[in-house]
Amino acid sequence: MTTTSFSRVKIRTGALVFCGDDVALIRRDRPTGSHYTPPGGNVDTGEDMLDALRRELAEELRLDLDQATEPELCWIQDQMVTRPGPTPPPRKIHLIFRCRVSPEVRDTLATAEYDELPDGATELGVIEWIDYRKAAELALFPLIGGPLSALTSPDAPAGNPWLPPITDANYTWL
Repeated sequence: MTTTSFSRVKIRTGALVFCGDDVALIRRDRPTGSHYTPPGGNVDTGEDMLDALRRELAEELRLDLDQATEPELCWIQDQMVTRPGPTPPPRKIHLIFRCRVSPEVRDTLATAEYDELPDGATELGVIEWIDYRKAAELALFPLIGGPLSALTSPDAPAGNPWLPPITDANYTWL
């Protein structure tokens, strides 16, 4: 068995922001196809995880977390995936939270998000509100589409918080 050396461990917070049965996801279109992610990002050194979630939701959705229900931790997923590029990949621990916003708040949120790339360029992300029951049909990362679409309602208990790890055996880097 070959093991991959990961250069560091990063923690990423992400949020399933619900409005009714719709959840906000960021779609990125690449030559290999479109993929989706929940809004969120890496926790900075010394930063509290909920503060990181608050910062990322403000940056990506223009959402003030005080305008949403209190974030609830739903799932934790360990990512150990190799990727193209000259630097060793990080191992990531994804913390997926859930919160709700009203239709009035949803109407004020961003419709696009620009991710800064290492070369200084930006990559467009389109904010889409999608019925959560369709999540299993999407190329969604981290791999939460199945558990998300299996919820009986947006407020249903999330079940076991530990999701199977993301590895080279179940994910190919886009």
